[in-house]
Amino acid sequence: MRTLRNYILRECLQPFTLSISVLTSVFLLGYLPQLANKVINNGVSVVAMSQVFLYYIPILLGYTLPIACLITVILAFGHMSSENEILAMRASGIHLLRLLTPLIVVGIALCLVVYILNDRVIPQAYEAQTQILQETGSQDPSAMLEPGSFINAFDKYIIFIYRMDNDLLYGVRIYEPQPNKPTRTIIAEQGEFVHVPGKDQLMLKLINGTSDEPDLQNPNNFYKLNFQTSFITMDLSKKKTTGDKKTKAMTMDELKTKIHSLRKQSIDPAILVAEYQRRLAWSLSPLLFILLGFPFAAITNRRAKSANLLYALLFAAPYYILSLACQGMASQNVLSPWILMWIPNAIAAVVAIFLNWKLCTR
Repeated sequence: MRTLRNYILRECLQPFTLSISVLTSVFLLGYLPQLANKVINNGVSVVAMSQVFLYYIPILLGYTLPIACLITVILAFGHMSSENEILAMRASGIHLLRLLTPLIVVGIALCLVVYILNDRVIPQAYEAQTQILQETGSQDPSAMLEPGSFINAFDKYIIFIYRMDNDLLYGVRIYEPQPNKPTRTIIAEQGEFVHVPGKDQLMLKLINGTSDEPDLQNPNNFYKLNFQTSFITMDLSKKKTTGDKKTKAMTMDELKTKIHSLRKQSIDPAILVAEYQRRLAWSLSPLLFILLGFPFAAITNRRAKSANLLYALLFAAPYYILSLACQGMASQNVLSPWILMWIPNAIAAVVAIFLNWKLCTR
């Protein structure tokens, strides 16, 4: 069986190397227009943007490595099936599960690799990108913001936004923790930064929202005040030189610490819990994709080879789309992040088990 195991792994090595190289290269090309815009319109140096570009490689590996596992299994076993090698193995009394065993071992090892990527490598790459962009000297305050991150770089305030479109902010939440008092919360549909000429200040213009205002008779209580337009002045002279890391730049331990800190300040950390659970769930994707790809490849014939590749790849896109949709719902407290973020894995696991069971009982 050692000979068979080595043969299977050798057959998988070349398509895996080719798949992960091509996928990463294609995804990297998608960032070129964005980086070119920073060089042309923002005056950022080509050297700095080249460094940022290179840091996208480990970031993209979190996506491309699991997809490469799926493509590898389909290509390698699809070739073996089309050449009747799998049929010959079954005729020799070799059960299909024996063919799957070395792939499961490799899948578990790759799960560990993806976990390390999500926990250490990818956050460090994001942090390195942030430092490079800060060193370019950009004074744009929106550069300090990132959708889905709690930013407390400004004095007194913790800012959270759901979406950014150029200079416009959408789904703005501002928290003002107060010692021995409830945290004041301001929520607005939209917002944008407005510079104050001649002053080291910045005004955040908020549109259509509500704010917590203290009750004059009982300052520990708040009442809701609706507004169409409101302004918050932020003193840049008191801006923290080292604010909190953005969510994507946090390690798993840092996420847990931040979640605990926000809960102590009565701030809902659902978006951070969802990010933490997403990283854990995505760490299992290499094994899931291997289990999904194997039954498709094992039944491949010469005519259906490309079709099965297409059908199996359709599992990857819904997996990531559903995962991101669940993350968005978790941030809105539709359901607990502990449940939502594992729904894609549960569906993929059920489908994989069913397909492999059907294959082995044919």
